[in-house]
Amino acid sequence: MANEDIFKKVISHSKEYGFVFPSSEIYDGLGAVYDYGQNGSELKKNIKDYWWKAMVQFNENVVGIDSSIFMHPTIWKASGHVDSFNDPMIDNKDSNKRYRADELIESKADEYMAAGNEDKAATLLNRMSNLLEKNDLDGLRDLIIENDIVCPISNTKNWTSVRQFNLMFSTKMGSTADEADEIYLRPETAQGIFVNFINVQKTGRMKIPFGIAQIGKAFRNEIIARQFIMRMREFEQMEMQFFVRPGEDRKWYEYWKEERMKWHLSLGINKEYYRYKDHVKLAHYANAAVDIEYMFPFGFKEVEGIHSRTDFDLKQHQEFSGKKLQYFDPEINKNYIPYVIETSIGVDRMFLVILCNSFKEEEVKNGDKVDIRTVLNIPPILAPYKVAILPLVKKDGLPEKAREIMNKLKPHFNCFYDEKDAIGKRYRRQDAIGTPYCVTIDYDTFNDGQVTIRNRDNMFQERISIDNIEKILFDKVNYNSLLK
Repeated sequence: MANEDIFKKVISHSKEYGFVFPSSEIYDGLGAVYDYGQNGSELKKNIKDYWWKAMVQFNENVVGIDSSIFMHPTIWKASGHVDSFNDPMIDNKDSNKRYRADELIESKADEYMAAGNEDKAATLLNRMSNLLEKNDLDGLRDLIIENDIVCPISNTKNWTSVRQFNLMFSTKMGSTADEADEIYLRPETAQGIFVNFINVQKTGRMKIPFGIAQIGKAFRNEIIARQFIMRMREFEQMEMQFFVRPGEDRKWYEYWKEERMKWHLSLGINKEYYRYKDHVKLAHYANAAVDIEYMFPFGFKEVEGIHSRTDFDLKQHQEFSGKKLQYFDPEINKNYIPYVIETSIGVDRMFLVILCNSFKEEEVKNGDKVDIRTVLNIPPILAPYKVAILPLVKKDGLPEKAREIMNKLKPHFNCFYDEKDAIGKRYRRQDAIGTPYCVTIDYDTFNDGQVTIRNRDNMFQERISIDNIEKILFDKVNYNSLLK
């Protein structure tokens, strides 16, 4: 089956089983905006919890904050977003589709690499980097034409000129239209951390090196918003800014680069599906940057970025605010503006990683027939429901016994109760939403105090004592993988 077909099935499955819905669907939707359904919101929450524990709970020198979406507009001037937060945009006149010029060129470089023309790919990327540095938009268009880059839809090179497109959403804040000030919806969560650096450092008595973590919404008016929830205009980030002594930034950059890859692999995802990709063109604030990419059905794409941001952000905010954003280091008896290592991961992209990685269609024998079982092999700790409680039939006291068991488990695990349809159909429904364990209560339960527990991944079933359900689930569903 083609990878494109698999991705279409993942999208369809997401809607059918309550993971992701098109936003405002009854009004024909809103471009590149999605809602998370009952199962999707649980999975998303679990991803955020897993990251928070790894970043904050398991690191004594990392703390969390929750800053506002609305921020003083000068912040975005200081950060460079007002003047520099642009993407080069180009349209194809035949398909009327819009693209990022740099992404078209990068895709062509990937084609050269796949064909073994590594030097040609490197030359292309270097030329693009130089043109972007000079803001030579005409040169970018010429580069696209020269390399026979065509629109994927029309298969033509009938391109418009390249224009810069600012990605920030603006709005007004004030009691009347005449007196309202223009402000922005934040395009990233990082600046909320930087402007609170002194507050956190002083109130938490934090010593360098230390980190500040945050999970929150961000908004970008993307030129191109495609590939489902891969690129959206409203999205969520999990970011950590780690403040270090100048001169030690490279050491900590390498440390967090390795630590973040370990986090991804701790979820049991095949390491062959991940790779590092160093940035060819560095952002204005960085002296080193790398992406952690995952191999989606549509190719390797960025999931997380690790950046060495130098002291750019704190220095800029110190200059624009007139407030000192320095740290006194008692070990070297010196004041300085710390350097920063950033780790930034998209919640929605990580959500898509989990969906794409876990979606499976398997052949299962059913007597003389072969059925197709659709299953989400979601890591148990992230699964929307950890256990489904299933009375064999909905009579003779079995539902009451099932509810009794469920009430004991509810304080510790998110449980799903289902008594409708044959037990086989109920198993399949739980497979499809990724529930790792099913507990079935039958007539023998009243005699031997045992239930049947079923494993989602191998469909193995065994009889266990009711008293052991809680222990077994704790052993199977925990954060121990983060400690390895």
